[in-house]
Amino acid sequence: MAEDTTTKGKTGEELEQSILQKQAEQTDKTALSSEQTITPTPLTESPDQILAADTGQIADAPDTTLATGLDTGDYGQTAPTATTAPTVEADKVGDVTPAQAAVGTVSDGAIMEAAQGELSATSIAQAATQELDERATTRYQLAELFSTVEEGKPLPAWASPAVRQVTAVMQQRGLGASSMAAAATTQAIMESGVNIAARDAQAYATIQLQNLSNQQQTVLQNAAQSAAMDTANLNARQQAAANNAKAFLSIDVQNLTNEQQSNTISYQGQLQAMLTDQAQENATRQLNAKSQLEVDMFFTDLGVQIESATLNRKAAIEQYNVSQENAMSQFNTQMSSAREQFNSNMSAQILQSNAQWRRDINTANTAQENAANQQNTMNLLSMNQQGLANLWQLYRDQAAWSMQTSENNLARAHNAAMQSASISANENMYNDKFEDFLTVKTIDNIFS
Repeated sequence: MAEDTTTKGKTGEELEQSILQKQAEQTDKTALSSEQTITPTPLTESPDQILAADTGQIADAPDTTLATGLDTGDYGQTAPTATTAPTVEADKVGDVTPAQAAVGTVSDGAIMEAAQGELSATSIAQAATQELDERATTRYQLAELFSTVEEGKPLPAWASPAVRQVTAVMQQRGLGASSMAAAATTQAIMESGVNIAARDAQAYATIQLQNLSNQQQTVLQNAAQSAAMDTANLNARQQAAANNAKAFLSIDVQNLTNEQQSNTISYQGQLQAMLTDQAQENATRQLNAKSQLEVDMFFTDLGVQIESATLNRKAAIEQYNVSQENAMSQFNTQMSSAREQFNSNMSAQILQSNAQWRRDINTANTAQENAANQQNTMNLLSMNQQGLANLWQLYRDQAAWSMQTSENNLARAHNAAMQSASISANENMYNDKFEDFLTVKTIDNIFS
């Protein structure tokens, strides 16, 4: 009979035992219940997902036949009729004019004049001068320092150290309120102020000298820049004049060269025309002698070529017809082989696809089952770990409760002992005071 684990009508110890029992059972659990177990739904193969092996087959290809062959009689040729060769007459050109040498002159623009430059006003450097600033004098700085000393007010920071030192020395000598002490104090202030005023004046003088040097350097740099600019402008004008002269001279030389070349070409053309006239006359005489023989030879050779071309064309046509018949037969054979190969490949691909589909279904089902088993195992392990953690937590709570109960009992016993000792001490003190009171009262009564 299974143990009742409900909480109705149970005491605290019974509830504690029941909780311990449930945590222990959860810790020792080796399998999940049916409602806690994940059961995957496997994939099944349906008929419409499998392709038939004869899907996509190609029917027999029709045979191709050769068209009507070519007839060699349609391409026959006849030799042309011989003609008489024409007589060629040579034309002549006029007399040759002697060549004349070209003569050129230098234009006005080709004559260069040297450029002249002038120094601009900004290229002349002026010495920078300044007068000594009164702030660079020790007298001015000393007056500024002593203006900070006011009657009835504390000494400034620059005079206080020297005055304290002099006052201390005078106090040691017993002359703190004497006129010598006042003179020494004034002298100490004066010496401190002179050193400071001298350094301040030197600083102002250094700054003024540096400013003067910077001004002089700036003037010299500006003058040098202006002089360089004047030189660059002069060089640019000189270069421009030289370039212009070179350009005009180049144009004059080129014009003279062109004129000379034109005269030379004209002379050469006339000379060549004369030589060509003589060559044409000689060639005409030779052509008239050869023309009739060459015409006869041409027509004879042309007849032979036409007959040879007719025979070659006939042989080529017959060879073409035979090659076309062979090509048609070879094409039909290749088409039939390609169709059978295509059908075989399609069948193999369909069978391979079906096998792959079944393999994918089995793989998916196996993966789902493994995932479900893994999740069930993880859930069971998680429940065992959670139960063990709860059990240990319960044990820790019980230990903590026992420790706290023990400490509370000891604390109550300690407090009770402390209260008892306090009551006993208060009682003894009261008795001692009461006895002292009685003694004092008795003595008072006796002497009264």
